[in-house]
Parts: sequence; structure tokens; C-alpha cells
Amino acid sequence: MDQISIIAGLVFMTGGVLLVLIAGIGVYRLPDAFQRMHSSTKAGTLGTVLTIIGSLLAAEQIAPTTAIVTILFMLVTVPVAAQLLGRAAYVSGATIARLVRPDPLEHVVEREDAPLEERLGKKV
Repeated sequence: MDQISIIAGLVFMTGGVLLVLIAGIGVYRLPDAFQRMHSSTKAGTLGTVLTIIGSLLAAEQIAPTTAIVTILFMLVTVPVAAQLLGRAAYVSGATIARLVRPDPLEHVVEREDAPLEERLGKKV
């Protein structure tokens, strides 16, 4: 393994780990479920893909087909799961922290009037 591929692998892995860290901070700090989900899916997926590419470049033991299949699996499943979770959160009445314009789904999708915590009388 030559030095250039090892250095490139370390750069990719460092970038990937930083993106996963940013995703984690976003999940912790963002105010509502929709923004947290956006942070975890976008930055988390890209960070994971970069980390896999970096480990593929830096290590000889990893099979390229395994890395490619893993990346494709992430790119196909994470957006679908995020869309389904977002729809479930919306339908269940999850709080939307910052809605700058009128709700575009107001007359399209039925939505609960209040979040589950409020309907059950629990403190958030």
C-alpha cells in the first residue's frame, strides 16, 4: 500500500468522523424531530460513506465489494427510512419548531392536533 492512498484514506476518514460528529451534535441540539432527523440522515450518511471509503483506501484487508455494497445499502435505505419516520412524526402531531410558511401538507395529510405527550398529559 503506497503512502498516497494511506494519506487519502486518513483524510476521508477524518472528514467522515467530523461529519458524524456534526450529525450527533445536531441530533442533540436541534429543537424538533424533523430537524434532528435531517441532521442524522444527511450528515450521518455522508460521514459514514466517507469513513467507509477512507478505510477502503487505507487498509488492505477490506474487500471492495463489501464496501461498495455497504455504501449502496446506506444510500438506498436511509432516505427511505427518514421519509417514513418523518411522515409518522408529522401524522402523529409532532411539534414543528420553525415553520416559516403555512403548512404545505395541511389539507393533504391528516394530522393530530397535538403531540402524543400533550394528548397523554405527560410533561415533555
